[in-house]
Amino acid sequence: MLNGATVTTMLPTVDLARARDFYENKLGLTPVGAQPDGKFLYRCGGTILALFPRGTPTKADHTAVSFEVPDILAEIRALEGRGVIFNDYDLPGLKTVEHVCVLGAEKAAWFNDTEGNILCLHERI
Repeated sequence: MLNGATVTTMLPTVDLARARDFYENKLGLTPVGAQPDGKFLYRCGGTILALFPRGTPTKADHTAVSFEVPDILAEIRALEGRGVIFNDYDLPGLKTVEHVCVLGAEKAAWFNDTEGNILCLHERI
């Protein structure tokens, strides 16, 4: 039933202009545009990323969006060159080395957007 449906990821934003600057100028996403209901859309591969205004910051403590990339180290370097700051972890079962954690058949690296949403890069290995 939903197998062929386009997926839209909804991300809350306190400051839509600040968030748009991050997604367009730091992450390099191409805008689709503003919607009548206040959301702002980006197309990422076969999905839609929607920023929506919200009066309070997100309280999520989990990854909201993960971008699959072919070369995680190259993508980290490129994003760091644009000012993106990656998170490092040293927890039981989750340790990053140079921002990257190997999780089974994937490598992953996390960072936050300007609104507190946790984003991830992942590479299948």
